[in-house]
Amino acid sequence: MNVRHLTFRLLQVYVSVVRCGSISEAARQLHLTQPTVSQQLKRLSEAVGGPLLEHHAQELRMTDTGQALYQASRDVLGRFEDFADQLGALQQGSKGRFSIALVNTAQYVLPRLLGPFSRAFPDVDVTVHIGNRRQMLTRFERQEDDIYVFSHPPSLDHAVAARFMRNPLVAIASTAHPLAQAPGVLSMEQLLNERLLLREPGSATRMLLESWLQEHGLAMRSTLQMASNEAIRVSVGAQMGVAVLSEHVLPKEHPELVVLPVQGLPIESHWQLIIRNDRRLPQPAQRFLQYTRDHLEEWIEPRFVCNELAALFEALPFKLEKG
Repeated sequence: MNVRHLTFRLLQVYVSVVRCGSISEAARQLHLTQPTVSQQLKRLSEAVGGPLLEHHAQELRMTDTGQALYQASRDVLGRFEDFADQLGALQQGSKGRFSIALVNTAQYVLPRLLGPFSRAFPDVDVTVHIGNRRQMLTRFERQEDDIYVFSHPPSLDHAVAARFMRNPLVAIASTAHPLAQAPGVLSMEQLLNERLLLREPGSATRMLLESWLQEHGLAMRSTLQMASNEAIRVSVGAQMGVAVLSEHVLPKEHPELVVLPVQGLPIESHWQLIIRNDRRLPQPAQRFLQYTRDHLEEWIEPRFVCNELAALFEALPFKLEKG
């Protein structure tokens, strides 16, 4: 490999192609022509002495050499971004940027963390990406973000997770639903006799519910799939069925809904902050984790707090700054 032929621009182009999953989309985002991007990839491949990308069923995948170069590129570019943030902090005070990716349901809880942090560090820019579980796993694999939020952490290499908040799954119904009028504690069989409103397959809430039912030898019967937690909540209020959702999806005031007392519920899960152990976090991302670790109990209702963020500072090959 002739390292003298490697430039920051070539590394930036390569990282962009991997992130985008296509040469054409990377060219668009980089404001370059597609032939220019292809030529730079060719130069990069020649410099390292082997192919970097291969096409599999119309999907662009990294070779082993490409994976190694991608990791090195992320590390090099990340270190200089970190250096730029350090210069900014020295010259203009605390500033910088980092990104967080979270599954859809987490949008109901993350503002409780980001709000106080943003007020304390107004010069730190935070980019938030929201999507379904599959989309967030793809972002994790491509290292597109600094911090990730899941309720069911991925069993992936390089993932280090720490719980910070309880995420109980509860059964809900319209206040006018017959189950809402039934006396005493309901059985899960009674709930499953109703139409169950669900998110798409692969969503963390649905995965947890299906796993819980399987463990107890139960199965769903009549179901209706919906695109969002909000749609499910509104539909339950309109008596289209019942649902099992995160308690955090419910607004503080929900007079049209009731949490049903079902035996075995709530299903316990937790929101978790996840980082990779194979790359160094930008300083602003470290600052966010430190600030959240130290102040979480001030922002979250006590019954939901599960502050295990110190684990992120202990389970990494590199050490986050503890100042």
